[in-house]
Amino acid sequence: MKINIPDIEIKDTAEIKRFQEKLLQKQLKYTFKNSNYYKKLFVNNNIDISTVKTIEDLQRLPFTSKNDLAANNTDFICVPKEKIVDYITTSGTIGDPVVFCMTEKDLQRLAYNEAVSLSYTGCNQNSIIQLTTTIDKRFMAGLAYFLGARKLGAGIVRVGAGMPELQWDTIRRIKPDTLIVVPSFIPKLVDYAIANSIDYKNSSVKRAICIGEPLRKADFSLNTLACKIKESWDIDLYSTYASTEMSTSFTECCEGVGGHHHPELIITEFVDEKGNIVEEGKPGEVVITTLGVEGMPLIRFKTGDICTYYTEPCKCGRNTMRIGPVIGRKQHMIKLKGTTIYPPAIFDLLDDIKEIENYVVELFTNDIGTEDVLVRVGCLDTSRKEFNGDLEKKIKDHFRAKIRVSPSVKIENSEKIELLKFPGNSRKPILFFDKR
Repeated sequence: MKINIPDIEIKDTAEIKRFQEKLLQKQLKYTFKNSNYYKKLFVNNNIDISTVKTIEDLQRLPFTSKNDLAANNTDFICVPKEKIVDYITTSGTIGDPVVFCMTEKDLQRLAYNEAVSLSYTGCNQNSIIQLTTTIDKRFMAGLAYFLGARKLGAGIVRVGAGMPELQWDTIRRIKPDTLIVVPSFIPKLVDYAIANSIDYKNSSVKRAICIGEPLRKADFSLNTLACKIKESWDIDLYSTYASTEMSTSFTECCEGVGGHHHPELIITEFVDEKGNIVEEGKPGEVVITTLGVEGMPLIRFKTGDICTYYTEPCKCGRNTMRIGPVIGRKQHMIKLKGTTIYPPAIFDLLDDIKEIENYVVELFTNDIGTEDVLVRVGCLDTSRKEFNGDLEKKIKDHFRAKIRVSPSVKIENSEKIELLKFPGNSRKPILFFDKR
């Protein structure tokens, strides 16, 4: 089955808007009828949903927060228990995981979303996709990619996370052209290949669809991690942005200028601290309203992610909005010695230092009541005091040169840091710990 660009994505922006507004009215009626949470919210705020007809009218509705979703989880469910076919939870990066209930229609929507998104990257029915992320542990992403590959008609092999030896054995046996992977795992694959005399540069792999970590800076140039990957293994890299709550992904095309919006699946707004819509190209919190979701639709849900958006047509032919790289999470904004930074900026600086094997970043309140940052970096050789001192100075100097302030630094064994990155039942690497 060949997935072409959906017709709505190449329409002019006015037609896309009218199309979305019809879907919005349908979704609002469904949600008001079936969601205990939204029925109560709309009634208590004297909102007549029949008057919400345009995208602009959405701004009259209250936001839904992650706290609302956690405190009233079951009240968001819009279907009887017998219609629920799959249970998923959020990753719990911020707060406790929240349960999402999926109907058969929701899974079909998820499959469509990923089939179209995979096609953005050049995947088609002749592709073989190697999934290096988990499909279990209540994880939506792995399931979404599996369903999307089937919808696209591509082959897929479910290897799971880690295990470089098994990854390369699979590449040798099955010859996939595409990896779905957390980008920081790619250097580990390269290191294993070099150590075991694997001719990785001439393998079947041509592209990597990257999840969970950024590949680009705000200007769409490759960040340090992506540059390192390209220097050692010149495969095509595609960035994605998604969350369980939106049940939709924003995936780059070959132009590499932001994740494309699926107007048939989601309405996206960008707001400032006061809840006002921000201008194009300005950072704002991503607010989503799902379209076509049956089990647990969300209206004006604040994701906590800070991004920018762009509306000029893409050279690929699509006229849909594009979302820039995630600048950071609203809750994770750091005031370090008077300078505002987000964790991704710290990650990019650490990725630029070759002696660092891995790292985690901890944010805490110090003895005088201000925010402080501890960077715990892992190295293979931590026995020599002079090495540790030189590396600590190098890290701090690099931070001062780039962002004018430096964090506290602790040099540790890389194996210990790896355990910190994957605590308990974590489904993806955790690089930032907010201990305030």
